[in-house]
This record gives sequence, structure tokens and C-alpha cells, in this order.
Amino acid sequence: MTWQLRRATADDVDALMAIEHDLFGTDAWSRESMVAEVSDRHGYYLVAFPVGEPGRIDAYAGLRAPLREPQADIQTIAVVPAARRHGLGRTLMLSLIDEARQRGAREIFLEVRADNPGAQALYESLGFEGIAVRPRYYQPDDVDAIVMRLTIPEPEVSLA
Repeated sequence: MTWQLRRATADDVDALMAIEHDLFGTDAWSRESMVAEVSDRHGYYLVAFPVGEPGRIDAYAGLRAPLREPQADIQTIAVVPAARRHGLGRTLMLSLIDEARQRGAREIFLEVRADNPGAQALYESLGFEGIAVRPRYYQPDDVDAIVMRLTIPEPEVSLA
């Protein structure tokens, strides 16, 4: 399957919240938080939908990166189970990294659940490294968060 990416808007929040609750359960953001994040001028949220089906969101990801600030944060990323293992999460992450670079960030941080080895492997494959642990960060599950950092690489340029 092939997906397209576009900027998320407040009109997408209902679809995002449905995915949020399905995937994250007790860790799900509130609707108010999602609206604030998607609408914030320092945010950059993307949704992914199958080509020809713009009303069906299969994934989303968000970045907080104030213009010309040296640090940015990956706020969230979610891919519905039926769309996993096709590179969609990697594509979203690469898009967020590129946007952070364009806004002037030199580093990106994120937190990932210690009990989510799949996400950790994705982030490590993109160059993120674990730098700290936040004990019992995810509540009410008492799961640690691993704080990861990426020093944003310069874009690669090659001559044809």
C-alpha cells in the first residue's frame, strides 16, 4: 500500500483521538491536548492516509520545534496495526527530522516506553541514542521512559 502525508489540522483531531485511544489506552492524550498540539505554531503534525482515501488516517506524528531553537522534541507517533511493517513510521520520523532541521534545530529528543522494543529499534536505526531513563514516567502503568537524542545530521547531497 502507498500513503500520502499532509499537515494535520484541527479537523483531523477526531480521527487522531480514535487512533490515540486504540493504541495508547491509559497513555492516551486528552482531546484538549491534541487540539492544542496540532494548532500550536511551534508544532508540526503530519497525518498519513492511503492514496485516494484522504478521509482515512492510518498514522500520525508530531514535532515541537520553535523556529531557530537548537532543540526539538518528537511529541508522538502512531501507526495503526494494519499499516505497520511498511516503513510508514520511518517515513514520518524522517519527515519530522527534516522539518526540525529546516527550523534550525541541531538535536531532537523523544521519550519511548521501556517496554516498546519495536519503537526503540526504529529510533536507534535512525541514529537516536538513549541518554537517560525517567523511572515510572508512564502512568498508571509504572513503565519507565527512555530518553533518546539525535544529533541531526546535515542533509546528504550527491552529484548525479
